[in-house]
Amino acid sequence: MLVPRLRPFTSTIFAEITQLAVRTGAINLGQGFPDTDGPPSLLADAAAAITEGGFNQYPPAPGLPALREAVAAHQERFYSLDAGDVLVTTGATEAIASAVIALCGPGDEVVVFEPYYDSYPAVIAMAGATRRTVPLRAPDFLPDPAELRAAFGPRTRAVLVNTPHNPTGAVFGPDTLRAIGDLAIAHDAVVITDEVYEHMTFGADHVPMATLPGMGERTLTVSSAGKTFSVTGWKIGWVHGPAELVAAVRAVKQFLTFAGGAPFQPAVANALALPDAVFAAISGALRPKRDLLTEGLREAGMRVFEPGGTYFVVADLAPLGVTDAAAYARAMPERLGVAAVPVSVFCDDPHLAPTLLRFAFCKRDEVLREAVTRMHRTMAP
Repeated sequence: MLVPRLRPFTSTIFAEITQLAVRTGAINLGQGFPDTDGPPSLLADAAAAITEGGFNQYPPAPGLPALREAVAAHQERFYSLDAGDVLVTTGATEAIASAVIALCGPGDEVVVFEPYYDSYPAVIAMAGATRRTVPLRAPDFLPDPAELRAAFGPRTRAVLVNTPHNPTGAVFGPDTLRAIGDLAIAHDAVVITDEVYEHMTFGADHVPMATLPGMGERTLTVSSAGKTFSVTGWKIGWVHGPAELVAAVRAVKQFLTFAGGAPFQPAVANALALPDAVFAAISGALRPKRDLLTEGLREAGMRVFEPGGTYFVVADLAPLGVTDAAAYARAMPERLGVAAVPVSVFCDDPHLAPTLLRFAFCKRDEVLREAVTRMHRTMAP
């Protein structure tokens, strides 16, 4: 009974691979969630908000003022960025969905970079718009300037930019962002940026699109507490930008969830004000995990593309003689006791990433070591 434009989106690869991992007892390096919790003060603040009362009913639809102010202060502190208006959402996913549905409709085109996070094509379909993809190819997973220009046209309404990028781990630098921004300006398009991995970079600093000249007035910036503070189940996200654009997002969001996560919001507000060392430690703790897993994957015979950000690494199975990573990924949990996600499911072009797998390294060291040991048994097809 599903409407035709949504029929390709009846399930997600994450649910499929996680179910396989649970059924087989495999180590799940497919779905991107940590296996440890966030800062103790964050957890304690949320518990206190629940037990002491006052935060267990509907919060204001735009979000608690304390959290909205904390998001604005965070952006000023780390990026010297005036956030404009701030709207709290049920995770970054709702912020992106609300933005696309609010701003795009039939006849409009939305530029996305493939491989893309799997919710992007789904929400574009919900809006009735059309996606235009720009390929990101190994080894650097950065857009080709000519292919980037070709994706824009008279019907371009919005551009979805995810940096640091999931699934590839690429970090778009100022030159790449400037090229995207110049095209957005030329075609009068809105830029929606997914920056949930902003505090997870390894060497290259994260640059928000809204900080570039001429982009603040046409950019909606999205992030969340889930990835930054290892509380992905809380679903506390936000979007900020010019008041008129945020008002459009709010008009849609109010009829989706209206508001939620009341006791988590003051806890996240406090966490955003934690010392700089807490935020620096996020990448600092992830870097050795990245190195542990990438080294293990290389030793298992794969070609590994070292990520500049996020907590994902992409590996190529072609050196092992594998031609279909999607089929291999579905066999891995039973065969090797490890689960990973095929990158091809995030692509329109079937030839873009047929032999690539994405692994998550946001796990305890002993879990990563055991996963590497299991994959060393045999990775040959």
